[in-house]
Amino acid sequence: MRTVIITAIFSLIASPAIANSLIAPGPKAGIAKSRLSATPDGEWNRLSRKDGKNVELWTLDGDSLNKVSFFGGIPVGEPLLREIDRKNHPLPKVMGNMLITDIPALLESTYRSQFSVNQMQIDSQEPALLDGNKGIRFTYAFSRADDEVQRKGEGIGAMVNGQLFLVIYEAPALYFFDKDVEKFRKLAATLKL
Repeated sequence: MRTVIITAIFSLIASPAIANSLIAPGPKAGIAKSRLSATPDGEWNRLSRKDGKNVELWTLDGDSLNKVSFFGGIPVGEPLLREIDRKNHPLPKVMGNMLITDIPALLESTYRSQFSVNQMQIDSQEPALLDGNKGIRFTYAFSRADDEVQRKGEGIGAMVNGQLFLVIYEAPALYFFDKDVEKFRKLAATLKL
C-alpha cells in the first residue's frame, strides 16, 4: 500500500514536467510553427501551454519566474494571442500598415485586454535588425491586477512579408529579470527567419 501511495505522489509531481519538453543547446528550427529559428547555448524548457496558434513559450525556471514568448509569423488580421472573450474583450489585430513602432503598442493593448494589466509602460524603443530585417528593440514594465507583481520585459520584433515576428522576455523586476536577461539577449542574437 505504501508503495502505491508513493508512486501516486511521484506521478502527480512529475505530471506537469512530462507535459513540457526540454530544448537542448544547438539549432532549433520551426519555432512557434513558423520559419523562426534560434540556437540556444544552454537548456530551456518549452511549455506545453498554447497561448495561440503561432506562439511558443520557453522558460528556465518556470512561467512565473522567467519566460520567452515567440510569436512566429502572426498574419495580418490576427491577434497575438488566442482570444479568451472575443465578444467582450476583443484583442487588437496585426495590421498590414503597421509601423515597427506600433509593435510595442500592440503588445501593450493585448496585455491590457487579455491579462487585465492595469499598469504598463514602454520604457525604451530603438531600431534593431531581426535577421537583417528592419525591426524594433524595446523594453517595458507592467503588473497584472491578479498578482500585482512588478515585471520587466524586453523584446525584438519586425514585420516581414506581412507577418509579425516578435520575441519577448519577461520576469519579475525583483531579481529574476536581471538574473536571466543576458541569456535572453544571447538567444535573441541567434534568431533567424
